[in-house]
Amino acid sequence: MASIDLHFHSHASDGALPPEQVIARAAEREATLVALTDHDCTHGLAAARAEAARRGLAFLNGVEVSVTWGKHTVHIVGLGIDPEQETLAAGLQSIRDGRVNRARQMSDELIKVGIQGAFEGAMALCDNPEMIGRTHFARFLVNSGQVKDVRTVFRKFLTPGKPGYVAHEWASLEDAVGWIRAGGGEAVIAHPGRYDMGRTLIERLINDFKLAGGRGIEVASGSHSLDDMHKFALLAARHELYSSAGSDFHAPGEGGRDVGRTDDLPPICKPIWDALAARIIHPETLA
Repeated sequence: MASIDLHFHSHASDGALPPEQVIARAAEREATLVALTDHDCTHGLAAARAEAARRGLAFLNGVEVSVTWGKHTVHIVGLGIDPEQETLAAGLQSIRDGRVNRARQMSDELIKVGIQGAFEGAMALCDNPEMIGRTHFARFLVNSGQVKDVRTVFRKFLTPGKPGYVAHEWASLEDAVGWIRAGGGEAVIAHPGRYDMGRTLIERLINDFKLAGGRGIEVASGSHSLDDMHKFALLAARHELYSSAGSDFHAPGEGGRDVGRTDDLPPICKPIWDALAARIIHPETLA
């Protein structure tokens, strides 16, 4: 297991733990370099940075931006960003503004199949109301005893063609990468193995991403099998992209990898942290 985890979440978006607790959990699992990458917001970064310094961890400011690309929703991780940069901050706010409206529509769709109170139930599980999303609805369905676990929720609800799913227009790929670059960061395609795309579409996504200024792809991911990891390592090398590693941890017991537990990148990879050396915040600078 590697000691670098550049993709995980806190309760500032759809994670279950406060930023301090998720950083402490990473430290307990012997991580050495971490990045908090909450969805479309940077609210948890200050607390995460302070805890990383206290725990002796090197830290990168991060964010995960929701993107609409054609008919697909994809996620772009921004690493080494300045969360106060105006273009980035305004872009992320524009995404958050649409989340509550979408959540009300999701609740209305669930009412049609007999599930009442989903909006209120999901909102009660959301520490940051601007960031309400599908994971909060999934936790409501589990906590209310209507579905046995979060994995089953996403098989039966909240995904295209299933009850509760509401399509939403997120940021464009060009805007998302542009905001990250304006904020001084590097853009990375998150968990490409999760997208319902064949080889041709993945290649097209990578080409559009590179044209927009993106420079990395997540190779080691909590969502990837060993075959996925080697496939995307080869794609990264062929397209001259840096490779990243992230658990995509959200909560204990929700499946996938625990925070701080990512696979080592294959030797063919160029690590994204090499391109971000000047943006890494070392604990002694915050002590």
